[in-house]
Amino acid sequence: MSVEKLKSSLRTVPDFPVKGILFWDVTTLFKDADCLRELIEDLYELYKDKGITKVVGLESRGFVVGPALAVRLGAGFVMARKPGKLPAETVSESYRKEYGIDTIEIHRDAIGPDDVVLIHDDLLATGGTVGAAARLVRQFRPKELLVNFIIEIEELKGREALPQDVEVTSIIKV
Repeated sequence: MSVEKLKSSLRTVPDFPVKGILFWDVTTLFKDADCLRELIEDLYELYKDKGITKVVGLESRGFVVGPALAVRLGAGFVMARKPGKLPAETVSESYRKEYGIDTIEIHRDAIGPDDVVLIHDDLLATGGTVGAAARLVRQFRPKELLVNFIIEIEELKGREALPQDVEVTSIIKV
């Protein structure tokens, strides 16, 4: 399966979650076993030799591919969630999204200084969410930080929200 096949399997939804936003829906990839398998395998090939010890999935679509990729890499999985969703002590970071302000949290004991961390999410748009996630993960002082997306909307220049020393990859660019 090719990137073009994956791209053609995506659905766009206008005016979601608010008017003026074109939402790139990855659930169409998740419901297709061949597409999902291809995504996991493509990501595994990108990261199999990077020494990843933790995959951080961003709520909520990062919780679909993130754990499967972590298992394939032999790494642990860490959830980055909205406030009040994690049961133990957390560290948090707030950020501006295209349509408001939000906060994400990670358990205080989730990442250590010997970890090589891959942040995974479904989509890179303006970079607000992943920029906050990168700042949050950096508070743990891991050995290395990498970032990955299924889809990147290039015209929105979301990579600019990330530190320049972080390796960023995306499977599909639109």
